[in-house]
Amino acid sequence: MKKLLAGLGFSVVIASGLFANSLMMATTTSTEDTGLLDSLAPKFKQDTGIELKWVSTGTGKALKMGENCDVDVLLVHAPEAEKKFVEAGFGKDRKEVMYNDFVIVGSKKDPAKVEGKTTQEAFKTIKEKQANFISRGDKSGTHQKELAMWRNVSDVTPEKDKWYIQSGQGMIITLNMAAEKEGYTLTDRGTWIKYESQKGDSNTMKIIVENDNSLFNQYSVIPVNKDKCPKVQDELAKKFSDWLVSADTQKFIGDFKLLNKPLFIPNAK
Repeated sequence: MKKLLAGLGFSVVIASGLFANSLMMATTTSTEDTGLLDSLAPKFKQDTGIELKWVSTGTGKALKMGENCDVDVLLVHAPEAEKKFVEAGFGKDRKEVMYNDFVIVGSKKDPAKVEGKTTQEAFKTIKEKQANFISRGDKSGTHQKELAMWRNVSDVTPEKDKWYIQSGQGMIITLNMAAEKEGYTLTDRGTWIKYESQKGDSNTMKIIVENDNSLFNQYSVIPVNKDKCPKVQDELAKKFSDWLVSADTQKFIGDFKLLNKPLFIPNAK
């Protein structure tokens, strides 16, 4: 795995040419947690000779790294924020790569009795019953989606309520907190499947709400714009972007499974 930790001064690294034939990417924790990147990276190197290195973080922080010229390319899942990023000139040639969906998961006890409800009904009931809800609280794509759901049921998001707990962490840690608190959380399905595979028979959580059109979760690749960041490796970023949406890689993504379940569905156009 070629994951690098945030906060290492990537602009200096890129400028030095240390990674001349490698690509630096900022991406979401879900692509990291599911193991997809650990499978894609060696295939990318085999196909192109380019080594993929990455930082996994929330989409908000990933976009900020792009603005700061700290990375060459992004693989993220917050479409509205991504479009603003491109419109501001920081990214270009955004391409849709794959999708999965969000699901509301919670204790098998389902303390607020929301199983089977629509997403909007579930969020409303959780708020009314003040059942524990664990939020990512990290400006990630999942967090942004969750906040949009709260806005659909109330003029005020519940950050100050005692039952609303912000982890400030990635999805796996947030899921563990939800299990500990016998509460609910919003997760992408891919990370949930990974969590299921890790917990096995000891899993105390289950999917409570799913298959709602409002829970669609699109992932896209965005090369950082060389006009804003002259020292980014735009040619390598373009190669990676084109490679992700190629027929061969799209099939590879679709075939990537855990517990015999697909984690992402390819949908490049």
